[in-house]
Amino acid sequence: MKIEFLASVTVITPDPPSSRRLYVETLGLPLRDDGGYLHTERIPGAKHFGIWPLSQAAQACFGEDEWPEHLAVPQASVEFDVADGPAVQVAADELGAAGYELLHQARKEPWGQTVARMLSPENTIIGISYTPALRD
Repeated sequence: MKIEFLASVTVITPDPPSSRRLYVETLGLPLRDDGGYLHTERIPGAKHFGIWPLSQAAQACFGEDEWPEHLAVPQASVEFDVADGPAVQVAADELGAAGYELLHQARKEPWGQTVARMLSPENTIIGISYTPALRD
């Protein structure tokens, strides 16, 4: 697989009000609220930074509000963009062939991103994605 750029870094929070207090009120980051997901594309050096409620991460990966008990709770998510939507499935197949278990296969999200996700050895959600909105 050929990674083209780091698409996003997202902190995963079990306590969104505490995270909002730190990142928005204390650090003053220009995060906008999109249904509880705080994010911005306005921090120099980052294409996308977000604060992702754990319940939304669980919903995105498993279609449920609770993170599965048999998996470690992730602290962050990092997404790497590839050339196009079909390349996401190719990358997902490569990860599977290398012995990594995906949280879900490649799929297109309502906001236009195609993504497949796995849990890394460090318990970080790793996404292989194609994100048209982050392309120049």
